[in-house]
Amino acid sequence: MYGKAIRIRGGRAFGVALAAAVVFGFGPAGPAHADTFIPLPGGSITRQLADGTNLTVTITGESAKISGSMGDTPAHRNVWTTAVASVDLDGPSASSATIKISPGYIVGCQVDISGGINNGVSGGVTNDPSKATQTNPFGGLSATQSLSEGISIGPGQAVARLMLDLEKPDDYGMESHKRYNKVPGPHASVSWTDETFAVDGCGGYAQARSFVAAEVDSTNFIGNLVLYGEPFSMG
Repeated sequence: MYGKAIRIRGGRAFGVALAAAVVFGFGPAGPAHADTFIPLPGGSITRQLADGTNLTVTITGESAKISGSMGDTPAHRNVWTTAVASVDLDGPSASSATIKISPGYIVGCQVDISGGINNGVSGGVTNDPSKATQTNPFGGLSATQSLSEGISIGPGQAVARLMLDLEKPDDYGMESHKRYNKVPGPHASVSWTDETFAVDGCGGYAQARSFVAAEVDSTNFIGNLVLYGEPFSMG
């Protein structure tokens, strides 16, 4: 059975990473004002896993629309985002491995977020694609920290929020929540259209950027990769 695609319109949050890659430019996409539409380039990165299997993480069809709050205050923004995140495997473990995929956004207020998780967000992801880290950059996220609940940040702060919150019974029949979609390889994807979240409390310059965290589990190894999209200005 090949991996399933999942489509969402409401978001939550999760994360894993042992290796990371940053794509495209680090500068803002330009100033954003009320009802500003920003097309974004997405990106793609491929890394070879321990047994020679190639892991590719891709963001396509990405865009953002920025609007002010209903009260038209400079400290509030509403963001509407659209994209498709996908993970593909090619090689010895492509069909037998399991894929976990979880997209999200990093949001910063008057702080440079070009370094991904490092800047104001817990974790140890490096900008250098040739270097790996054993640190889980999303380890500090709790189940209550979700994209759809909105983001409150002040100057010099940045946070990471993931989109998924999938409910299912655990082994004892109790409600459990997963911050990722888990499917058999070789393909998995998550798409979202006009997924909205609010940013409150930032009276200065604000930025955001997408990311996709992927984990591949096989009988012999676990491989991880995080892809970052291009930062965009929220004004």
